[in-house]
Amino acid sequence: MPLHQLTQLIDRHFEALSPELQRAARWVREHPSALGLQSMRHSAQAAGVAPATMTRLAQALGVGGFEGLRAPVIQHLSETSRRSSPINEQATSDGARGSLGHLVRTQVANVHSIESNSPAAFSAAAQAILAARSVGFLGLRASFGIAHHLQYTCDWLRRDTWLVVEPVLGGSDRLSDLGETDLLVVVSQAPYTRPVVEAAQELHARGVPVLALTDSPLSPLAGAARWVLLFDTHASGFFHSMAGAQALAEVLMNEVATMGGDAVALRLAQRQQRHRDARTYWERGPRTPRMVKTPTTVA
Repeated sequence: MPLHQLTQLIDRHFEALSPELQRAARWVREHPSALGLQSMRHSAQAAGVAPATMTRLAQALGVGGFEGLRAPVIQHLSETSRRSSPINEQATSDGARGSLGHLVRTQVANVHSIESNSPAAFSAAAQAILAARSVGFLGLRASFGIAHHLQYTCDWLRRDTWLVVEPVLGGSDRLSDLGETDLLVVVSQAPYTRPVVEAAQELHARGVPVLALTDSPLSPLAGAARWVLLFDTHASGFFHSMAGAQALAEVLMNEVATMGGDAVALRLAQRQQRHRDARTYWERGPRTPRMVKTPTTVA
């Protein structure tokens, strides 16, 4: 069983599990590498449950015992290790083409994963962005580029958007000032970045609406969010893929532009004119003839 099928099993059965099994399932979902490298006792300790709970979780998911739970992770770690080994640098061109093909198929699948979000979910998220007094975007580490792209694109479509640079609430006046009419958009995937999770949870507790772009309905961000959009991060190499997150960000901003109507069209036109006036973008102009210097005759 591939690792992504195990995570899908957990997601599908999660609501039917007991609170104790949910705690174990959430840990497995968020720390697959640790599961593959640790014993049942150490995994249970890290998850905050009894060792027998890990066995009961495996049985509830239909994968046998604890070793059946670990098997997809061990297989994934082994495949990742082989692909990233220096030995493979000497692979033949045919092998390289095969690896590239696998990478492309994986990335295409990640992009297609965003189709699991319903059109209604996209519309609700876009409407939340358009209706908010101000919109902050927060993502760190691998998700920082996605948050930056969201903020940059959204700023073309509406006023009062900003990128959260310092998410610690005590050090960010703008986060601390957010209220019920504002919106915080957060982006993160397992392993989830602590400051992002804590900021989302703190603002949720204060009644500030949160929109989460994340990789699982079990994500701690999903629990703090009013709206959730999901993407996959399956990798064919060592690093998680952000292709699904980028595709999700682009589709979301396209939905904002479509739903924004005349107000968005006017803002786009104004921004485009401003950049034309400022000559923001490089353009190839007519070539200027070179001036040939005439030698000076010395008398």
